[in-house]
Amino acid sequence: MDFIKELERELTPEFNHSEFKAGDTINVHYKIVEGSKTRIQQFKGVVIQRRGSGLTETFTVRKMSSNVGVERIFPVHSPNIEKIDIVKYGKVRRARIFYQRDRKGKAARIKERLVRKK
Repeated sequence: MDFIKELERELTPEFNHSEFKAGDTINVHYKIVEGSKTRIQQFKGVVIQRRGSGLTETFTVRKMSSNVGVERIFPVHSPNIEKIDIVKYGKVRRARIFYQRDRKGKAARIKERLVRKK
């Protein structure tokens, strides 16, 4: 058991994206491969949750696309993630904000958290 954790720690790539958590609005630049061509597609939405640890850590991003909620799960250590931009920091009390799925319009707003830059 300890050997597996130690091996995973060695193989885990360095996480070079900004730190974010549930409630933050982020823009994920994701590499898409179509045949022999590659392009970068942006997915902008609110982080619903982060789960897992180590190599298996993932985060879920939710956005509204023509009044339909779209959620996408991204692995944190995926080589296909080009970069992650934080658009705004959200002020929420929970680590998993699934209640956002039931809300529409003004009820779905999240207060902004002020962050001091270093």
